[in-house]
Amino acid sequence: MTSHAELPDPGNELHHFGWNACSSALAHAGHQNAERRYLIVPGLRSSRLHVFDTSPDPDRPHLVKVVQPEELAAKAGYSRPHTLHCGPDGMFLSCLGGADGADGPGGVALLDHESFEVLRAWESDRGPQRLAYDVWWHLRRNIAVTSEWGSPSMIENGVVPELLLGRQYGHTLHFWELDSGRHLQSLDLGDENQMVLELRPAHDPEATWGFTNTVVNVGDLSASVWLWNREGEDFVIHKEITVPAEPAQTEDLPPALQPFGAVPPLITDIDLSVDDQWLYVSAWGTGDLLQYDVSDPFRPRQTAAVRLGGIVTRQPHPAEPDVPLTGGAQMVELSRDGRRVYLTNSLYAAWDEQFYPAGIDPWMVKLDADTAHGGLVVDSGFFPHGTEFSGLRVHQTHLQGGDASSDSYCYRR
Repeated sequence: MTSHAELPDPGNELHHFGWNACSSALAHAGHQNAERRYLIVPGLRSSRLHVFDTSPDPDRPHLVKVVQPEELAAKAGYSRPHTLHCGPDGMFLSCLGGADGADGPGGVALLDHESFEVLRAWESDRGPQRLAYDVWWHLRRNIAVTSEWGSPSMIENGVVPELLLGRQYGHTLHFWELDSGRHLQSLDLGDENQMVLELRPAHDPEATWGFTNTVVNVGDLSASVWLWNREGEDFVIHKEITVPAEPAQTEDLPPALQPFGAVPPLITDIDLSVDDQWLYVSAWGTGDLLQYDVSDPFRPRQTAAVRLGGIVTRQPHPAEPDVPLTGGAQMVELSRDGRRVYLTNSLYAAWDEQFYPAGIDPWMVKLDADTAHGGLVVDSGFFPHGTEFSGLRVHQTHLQGGDASSDSYCYRR
């Protein structure tokens, strides 16, 4: 059974939504009675925030509030909201643009847990940070981390080749004092590694390590996953995983890639299981979902790979083995027990059209994960696609009871 909720206004392009309550906002911050009930859904193009109430029927959420872009701009100085994480002092909303859609600096707006009003900009001293993308934290260490994609003009109409080859997209991580919003340290991954996106800190609240990814290396079209860790008072970062580009026939490539004669993996999402043992890496260009055992985060070990879609291969789903899939493995989400893995296939409309110019038919996939020894199997009985989504693009998945990217920490038993 499927249901849907429609927005009253067009042109939003919804991206990374989040819950009003989570592990960070409950006993740790004194919100013992907070309920994971409201979904806050940012519109990356419109700069509106839509608040949905999932009670009394979570299958039929209903819109209860819209925060207009004027409020976000006036109270926090930001626009183009992208990612929302429930935090200890409020909801942290990363934004790519400055007020009124200006190119920057981007940053983080703080929202009230209960009223959903924009409170203020979170940063008190941003240091050299200008570009924005994700935000997350090491809660017990009072450390926040932010990453970089690009400003509104850099992403609005797709990848800008001159900016990419000129190494102008984000390539730096920033570390902050969580409670004060004071900038502490920057780590540059090298300007050849463009677009430092997802942040996946360890869920262990005492840990000081985490993973991030870069989308593309402009030298060889590879993509990579990096591990940050605290050594003494400072953070350091090392590349732990490299996924190479794959040679391809020119005629099989979209115009944007034809000069290179290869398919870049384009790592656009990663996800870390709640027990911090399994890392999932989605390569939107080739269509691969890669599973790694990271029980020792300094020595990741690949344990499985599944290909679905992809720019060249268009690998079919087992339920329809004769129908090539459009798009590729993009956003990945994990259930709290780590056994269910969900994938969707759209990144951002303008970018979809560059890399998949023939069009992307929406789909969502579930895979079953072996959490004892590693391994992935596509669930042939779970394949919402086509008319299920009435031609809409499909981006992020969240689970009602929480998931690996909703709850920022979890104590081991």
